[in-house]
Amino acid sequence: MTAENQILASLSPAVLQRLEPHLVHVNLEQGLVLHRPGEPLVYVYFPINCLISITLTMQDGSTAEVGMVGNREVLGINAILGGSATTQTEYVVQVAGRAMKIDARIVRQEFERHGELHDVMLRYTQAFLAQVTQTAACNSLHTLEQRLPHWLLETQERVHSNHLALTQEFIATMLGVRRAGVTQAAQKLQERKLIQYRRGNVQILNQAGLEASACECFKRIKAEYDRLLGNDT
Repeated sequence: MTAENQILASLSPAVLQRLEPHLVHVNLEQGLVLHRPGEPLVYVYFPINCLISITLTMQDGSTAEVGMVGNREVLGINAILGGSATTQTEYVVQVAGRAMKIDARIVRQEFERHGELHDVMLRYTQAFLAQVTQTAACNSLHTLEQRLPHWLLETQERVHSNHLALTQEFIATMLGVRRAGVTQAAQKLQERKLIQYRRGNVQILNQAGLEASACECFKRIKAEYDRLLGNDT
């Protein structure tokens, strides 16, 4: 089960033997909030086939996604690296599925051995920062018609499925735009037979075409993850 998360799969049997007794299999429903701003980070999550969004809410109530975590990643890195184990962000399940959950203190103890887990977590942190940085630039410089296919590809990459249970309202919230804009952009992709959208379900029909429609951000982020964490494909 642990091998279905790339971070856990990269660890040696000796390290996994210390972690596995504390890993708990959980099923996470779409929309479930795992962490709210200011709350202590008690658990670390290793997604298997679910996807978790890291979102930031402004004073006026508007919300946007600033990062996403799937089976190449780990959620709750703040609790491991030291400092205050709280964040100003919220963690919400974007795509329902399975994950492994563990007490953050256990992971911190293993991290402080300065061995394998220490090294992979530092490399992952660098990869995640690349994702956040690229996303910030993408949100400022690219059109919604480019950002939507990029976002769908990022989602697909992390859940390994062409079928995504996502409403247009949820996508709009994650992208920080109006639902009408997502409806228009999705319709254009559907007319070109790149995706099919029906009642809260998106199906990717043409991977290559969707990549051609997206901005360069998807390929840049993927290349950085592959460089730092290895290519699992």
